[in-house]
Amino acid sequence: MRMAIVSDIHGNITALEAVLADLRETSPDLILHGGDLVQGGSNSPAVVDRIRELGWPGVMGNTDELLWRPASLEEFAAQSPQLATLWAAIGEMARVEREALGEERLGWLSSLPLAHREDSLALVHAGPSSAWRAPAPEASDAELDAVYGPLTRPVVVYGHVHRSFVRRLPGRIVANTGSVSLSYDGDPRAAYLLLDDSEPSIRRVSYEVEREVQALSGSGIPHADWIARILRSARPQTL
Repeated sequence: MRMAIVSDIHGNITALEAVLADLRETSPDLILHGGDLVQGGSNSPAVVDRIRELGWPGVMGNTDELLWRPASLEEFAAQSPQLATLWAAIGEMARVEREALGEERLGWLSSLPLAHREDSLALVHAGPSSAWRAPAPEASDAELDAVYGPLTRPVVVYGHVHRSFVRRLPGRIVANTGSVSLSYDGDPRAAYLLLDDSEPSIRRVSYEVEREVQALSGSGIPHADWIARILRSARPQTL
């Protein structure tokens, strides 16, 4: 069985359409989404509508949660008060995106689960009990096993950190999908995960970054210039 997991689209409809074209070539039997469908791209409503139309099962990401439950951002931000400027910017963006999405789409986002299990695979956005915290790619085998072992599946997949990897632990594979948008690994291409009979590989897909940047600049979303710098550099950027 061939399975694809697509995560961290972040409202980037341009990148999503490129990934969908690639999926038609790779022809998986099942496609799942790893959350963070919204926030940080030119058209979050279009992304949500497309995923719902496609009927992909999936999980809730932290940006999905912060849009339908604003207090989740406040709770997380309180743990890092030194980043107040960043949290304020994310909150400003969220208010605009919340209005664009509307209550019906926000209700659908709120219905997404934290974890999805599919035979030998478990999928989460970040961790089993939180969409906000996840080990970095540099985490030790022991940390990965401590976080994802309770999911009791031989293959565990997550997103959130925007850097793909595959780690083979005793009795378990932990893989990160990378991100469709806002990559942090220096490669601006979209990333998603393919599993061929539980054997993971990372797929990279080129898309028109400048087209998305232009759409973003005309979207009315605050801090579009900051997002554009991340898209172009494929690295985290200061405000």
